[in-house]
Amino acid sequence: MNRPPLANELNLVLCHACGKACDTTAGPVHECPRCGAPVHERKPNSLTRTWAYLIAALVFYIPANLLPVMNTKMLGSADDSTIMSGVIEFWAHGAWDIASIIFIASIAVPATKFVALGLLLITVQRGSDWAQKERSKLYRFVELIGYWSMLDVIVVALVAALVKFQALGDIEPRPGILFFGLVVVFTMLAAMSFDPRMIWESPEPKERMDEVSSH
Repeated sequence: MNRPPLANELNLVLCHACGKACDTTAGPVHECPRCGAPVHERKPNSLTRTWAYLIAALVFYIPANLLPVMNTKMLGSADDSTIMSGVIEFWAHGAWDIASIIFIASIAVPATKFVALGLLLITVQRGSDWAQKERSKLYRFVELIGYWSMLDVIVVALVAALVKFQALGDIEPRPGILFFGLVVVFTMLAAMSFDPRMIWESPEPKERMDEVSSH
């Protein structure tokens, strides 16, 4: 089966800081010649660090959804709201757009990242060559949606500013928003720690390369 040559077969290592393909023909390259960033053939301890960050994010995800994220005081009455109760409340009051943003950013995006990163980690550890191209695209998708995960925190801040501006009441953050922020940070760290080049490292290509080198 014909396939494009791998980077290590061409003596190339990609710099993760600026994207330069560094030539290793003359020997190992430890720093990028263009930006000076450290260069690794594979990210050090990628699987271990990714698992650690992902598990930490899962642990923080539980209190992020169970604890209130904000306290709303309207006309003398105060009420604590969790993420899900806030979605329901905004939807019931006709603010379906804000409710949708909070649901997607706070429920759908973290859940998608947990499933996607877990799938990538398990398949890489098993040395699977299943759907390598699709898994690479999945990783790029996880990277893309990671930057939108803070929308919920931004929405809470905007709603609080709007309520105070209109002098209708007051909104204060609660511990749940802190845990949600930690979920966002750790899932982004997990995505950054994962080395997508490992997706293309399956046992079969390695075995074929060993056979060729032995001959």
